[in-house]
Amino acid sequence: MNIELSLAQCVGLLSFALGIITFCQVDTRRFKVMMLVFNLNHLTHFLLMGAPVAAFGSLISVLRTGASIYFSSFYVASFFLAINLAIGSWLATSWFDLFAIAGSMIGTYAIFMLTGTRMRLAFLAGSICWLINNFIIGSIGGVMLETVVICVNLMNIYRMKRTPTNLAT
Repeated sequence: MNIELSLAQCVGLLSFALGIITFCQVDTRRFKVMMLVFNLNHLTHFLLMGAPVAAFGSLISVLRTGASIYFSSFYVASFFLAINLAIGSWLATSWFDLFAIAGSMIGTYAIFMLTGTRMRLAFLAGSICWLINNFIIGSIGGVMLETVVICVNLMNIYRMKRTPTNLAT
């Protein structure tokens, strides 16, 4: 294993920790702020892994998450979806790049158009896409992250459904 790959895997393990902290958040605004920090780190991880489509998906995630803190608009969501599809498709070199594109697009829709339990369910679908992507590119931290995120997300969805509040809408 060369030094660049070791550094990439270390940054991926940091993403693992940040992702767990992110998906443990029940409050939607705090969830989005932590998602911003997590995606900045994940962008670096994918760049170091030599995965440009996944890195671009993380960049879109950073930009869309920042925008979603202030805007909840179909038009803003559509802008990010179109950019993600166009540039992601342009960067794609293999069929498996579609998993990163799909994961990013599902997350974009979720963060702009959904809240509470519905947002978490959409992120669950996106996490499955990212899990497949991370297996294919060999991201140890990414595989660990998405596996745990899926479990934590399922527990939060259960908790939110079990305890009806304004957060579980």
